[in-house]
Order: sequence, then C-alpha cells, then structure tokens
Amino acid sequence: MTAVRFLDTNILLYSISRDRREAAKRDIAVKLLEERDNALSVQVLQEFYVQATRPTRRDAVPHDVATGLISTWLRFPIQEITLEVMGSALDIKAEFGLSYWDAAIVAAARVLGCREIVSEDMSHGQKIEDIVITNPFR
Repeated sequence: MTAVRFLDTNILLYSISRDRREAAKRDIAVKLLEERDNALSVQVLQEFYVQATRPTRRDAVPHDVATGLISTWLRFPIQEITLEVMGSALDIKAEFGLSYWDAAIVAAARVLGCREIVSEDMSHGQKIEDIVITNPFR
C-alpha cells in the first residue's frame, strides 16, 4: 500500500465533530479519510484517543467508539514510534523550529515516504525536505 499523504490528528478529530460551526471542516475531514492513500502514526492515534475521549470535550466519545474508529483507521499505513523517528524528529525540530510533536509527525511521514502532511496546525505551503504541509480548511 502506498501512502502519499499523512493526516495530522486534527483531521481525525474534525471527522467526529458534532459542532455545527465545524460542519464544513467535518465534511472535508470525512472526505480525506475516505481516500486510500493516507498514512498515520501511533502518535496521531494516541493524540486522537486522548482528545476525543477527554471528559471536558463537549462532544466527547466513549472509549469503545474511539477505539472502534482507531481500528478502522488501521487500514492505513501506521508509523510506530521508534528511536529512529524520535532522533529524526529532534533533528527536524532543531533545523526547522517546529515543536517536537510536529517534528515527530514530519519524521513519521518521511519514514512512510509521504509527500504531503495534511494539517490545520502547521504552516500551509511550508516545505520540509520533500514534504509539503497542506491546510485543507483554508
């Protein structure tokens, strides 16, 4: 399976949003998740679970719903957290000034051979090595 685009956590979270103000973002996120050539990382899945089930989240989902969604997303290539990914993330953080967590996403995307990271949280159009950041909600 070839992955072209790496999805950040916010895409997964928007896909389950029940907030009417986020309806357009939800539709875009759902459409992205219907594509076949996506990739994720264990970090992104962990962040999704924590945020989706957070008791203070207005539209929090129960544990079984969150884990069920995660199971469906395992159809995509998933990059594990490894020492190689962590070391690469530290280098990317130092070179590009990203937060460690964003750098870890870039490192995971690079290992998977992705050419694009889809994220609302990073700078749209920024190129990090051979990977372009795209904000689908612009």
